[in-house]
Amino acid sequence: MAKKGMLLVGHGSKLPYNKDLVETTARLIAEKTDEYIVRAGFMSLNTPTVQEQLEAFRKEKIEMLVVVPLFLARGVHIEKDIPAILGLPEGARAGTFHMNGKDVPLVYASPIGSDPLLAELMLKNAAEAIAELER
Repeated sequence: MAKKGMLLVGHGSKLPYNKDLVETTARLIAEKTDEYIVRAGFMSLNTPTVQEQLEAFRKEKIEMLVVVPLFLARGVHIEKDIPAILGLPEGARAGTFHMNGKDVPLVYASPIGSDPLLAELMLKNAAEAIAELER
């Protein structure tokens, strides 16, 4: 049975924390659902790259590819760089992914943005910082 592919895109960093966070998030998503084949790819400094993971998805049996940036806000990577890699015109949120002689829909998701869940995470982080100080 064909599944959807999800390419979780991270920025990349010289330090290991970004890569670990993106790969752990991809693993957590895969553990939560069997609807997606989940892969993580990076814009710079880390591997596998976004381009390498796109090539890997060409070997999968997927009916759609969803590209989800693990970025907080819109910026140059979100607006220009990632769409260019995906072959999408600037501002487009959907297109076609060419694979194995067939085309499947490609969907480009928004970055995290302002979300009540993000506010909850910040409150959690603040509470943990206060608790650490009080130990």
